[in-house]
Amino acid sequence: MQKYWTEARQLLGLAIPVILAQVAQTAMGFVDTVMAGGVSATDMAAVAIGTSIWLPTILFGHGLLLSLTPIVAQLNGSGRRERIALQVRQAYWLALLVSLLIMLLLWNAGYAIHAMHNIDPRLADIAVGYLHALLWGAPGYLFFQVARNQCEGLSKTKPGMVMGFIGLMVNIPVNYIFIYGHFGMPALGGIGCGVATASVYWVMFIIMKWWIGRAHFLHDVRLNTLYSPPDWKIIWRLTSLGLPVALALFFEVTLFAVVALLVSPMGIVQVAGHQIALNFSSLMFVLPLSMGVAATIRVGYRLGQGSPEDARVAAWTAQGVGVMMVACTALFTVIFRHQIALLYNDNPEVVTLAAQLMLLAAVYQFSDSIQVIGSGILRGYKDTRSIFYITFVAYWILGLPSGYILALTHIVVAPMGPAGFWCGFIIGLTSAAIMMIWRIIRLQKQSAENILARAAH
Repeated sequence: MQKYWTEARQLLGLAIPVILAQVAQTAMGFVDTVMAGGVSATDMAAVAIGTSIWLPTILFGHGLLLSLTPIVAQLNGSGRRERIALQVRQAYWLALLVSLLIMLLLWNAGYAIHAMHNIDPRLADIAVGYLHALLWGAPGYLFFQVARNQCEGLSKTKPGMVMGFIGLMVNIPVNYIFIYGHFGMPALGGIGCGVATASVYWVMFIIMKWWIGRAHFLHDVRLNTLYSPPDWKIIWRLTSLGLPVALALFFEVTLFAVVALLVSPMGIVQVAGHQIALNFSSLMFVLPLSMGVAATIRVGYRLGQGSPEDARVAAWTAQGVGVMMVACTALFTVIFRHQIALLYNDNPEVVTLAAQLMLLAAVYQFSDSIQVIGSGILRGYKDTRSIFYITFVAYWILGLPSGYILALTHIVVAPMGPAGFWCGFIIGLTSAAIMMIWRIIRLQKQSAENILARAAH
């Protein structure tokens, strides 16, 4: 039992800085929305539309680069630290290639925005301008993720947290300058929000890179040359390991986007209630998401040490701590759901609906925690392909269709409205959690030789 308590302390030590880093990132989005709203409702709506396009594309690149963390953790655990620097250098090449692709997509996103039904031309122009400004931040964001994943793979999660808060502190004055027009800069409104955010991503990367160059614990994780050509074999390995995770992230983000579109014709009350419950549950999701990152690091490190048994302890301890965390957040959600809804809106109908949906959110927090930590564990085992299949089946084959049937048709019950989609979320996430656990058990039943061979691949 002692080894589980020791592992739990290690996991929490890694997860808490990741939680705070996520809070800082969420706060940046909140600041952008509020400050753009200070110009006009049109600018705020334009930033929201632009963000809904930016997020799935940049998260795809983010997911692709998550493959670096278990590779670095495994090399660190096995004492082959001299090989880490080359992997990181090639991850930067991958980040550059992906960011160029993302920039190309975002540059042409205006065609999709202007094609939206009944969209206000002024709103569309601001949204396009916001994306055209923001796309220059894509390389900075992805380069920062490479640096952060390198540190996290070496069990150092505090630098990412510190850089997150530096980014937040820089974001507010830079937003002020570019949105409202100060210090000789033109007032760009919502477009200025894109300029500011892109600038902040580059600031975060430059400071992180400077810190890495001076960090003592990284003195042996450096290349002697300033330049290395692309090593397509390593880049392909990073891509093949990261692509299933990137697609799984994309499936999850687009699932919630599709549901938001399906809820939108139901009326203002339904849309507002749905958004409040979804926003709050996404804040609670930060806890298990961070534990999933910690699980990847610990499982990868233990496998690098050549100990599948210690990796198994790390995996199940992460799930146990995650369930205890979510028991607290679910209880908090149930008890204070009306008060939470009132923080967002004072319309009695909206508050009532949001509070009802939060009861369903409290249920799905358990499944969501188990599946996201399960995904982190499987990344640690470098079994990313199963993550792709599980999330696709759970979200798009089971979750969305069942939610649609319950929300909008008479096939099972009378149309439930937004609550039907939330029942669909529960079905999808529960099935994902069950499949993740089943896959982890299947992996752990393999011989130690097979497990270690996969980890070293």
